[in-house]
Amino acid sequence: MLDMIDVVLFSRIIQVVIIVVGAFLLQKIFNRILTKVIEATNQDRKRVINNVKRFLQIIIYSVALVLVLWIFEVDVTGMLAGLGIGALVIGFALKDIIENWVSGFLIFTGKTYKIGDVIQVGNLKGVVIGISLRTTVLKTYDRNEIIMPNSLLLKEKIINLTGGGNEMVTNIVLSIDYVFDVEKAKAVIESVIHGDPNVVFNLKRKREIRFIVRCKEWTTEIEVLFWINAPENEEFIKSRVSEFVKKKLAEEKILPPIPAVMRKDFLEEK
Repeated sequence: MLDMIDVVLFSRIIQVVIIVVGAFLLQKIFNRILTKVIEATNQDRKRVINNVKRFLQIIIYSVALVLVLWIFEVDVTGMLAGLGIGALVIGFALKDIIENWVSGFLIFTGKTYKIGDVIQVGNLKGVVIGISLRTTVLKTYDRNEIIMPNSLLLKEKIINLTGGGNEMVTNIVLSIDYVFDVEKAKAVIESVIHGDPNVVFNLKRKREIRFIVRCKEWTTEIEVLFWINAPENEEFIKSRVSEFVKKKLAEEKILPPIPAVMRKDFLEEK
């Protein structure tokens, strides 16, 4: 009888050891996979990895504990039912937080954007300065920091304007009166943009200046698209370029839309 008890006890101990070792190995495997999926390139990513590791560790060892109790013939039905109800209540209470965590994990694994990227969400545009499991922090051109829940970001259309680099396309729109030479205006605009230190021009890398001309009733609208190397200062660069372009156009006697009387005098002088 004692021998039989010893055999059963020994068998259970072996099973417990297998479960504990299996849980430990499973945790290590998940940790390695997680580290490969989410590259720890900065402190925010390291923090996210550590949080997910702890969460997985709790789940794995909780399951292992239940299995150990089941091996020793402890009735875990009530415990599982209680845990299920508790998990359901906690899930409803923390619905938004859990949704943000899942969204944050998807953002990290999907590499939608990273710190330093300029993204546009709806009408909001800013530089990503922080990413956690729950929130993403954007800094706008006027230096305001906006904290956005990750779940909200995934529900919106996200445009990554820099795509992991430090260059992006921007644009300015200018209007001149329809009587002026568009090609001359384009040449003036291009010369000014070429001279700006934050403008990138490299034909081999397809960093070029492009024009879209729209002819309206009394106006010629010229949209200029060009690359800049300081996306976080986009609005300031556009403001500076626009100011210099308008000044140069005025020097070349290329004017914005003018009243009909002035246009008539201008055409007669011409």
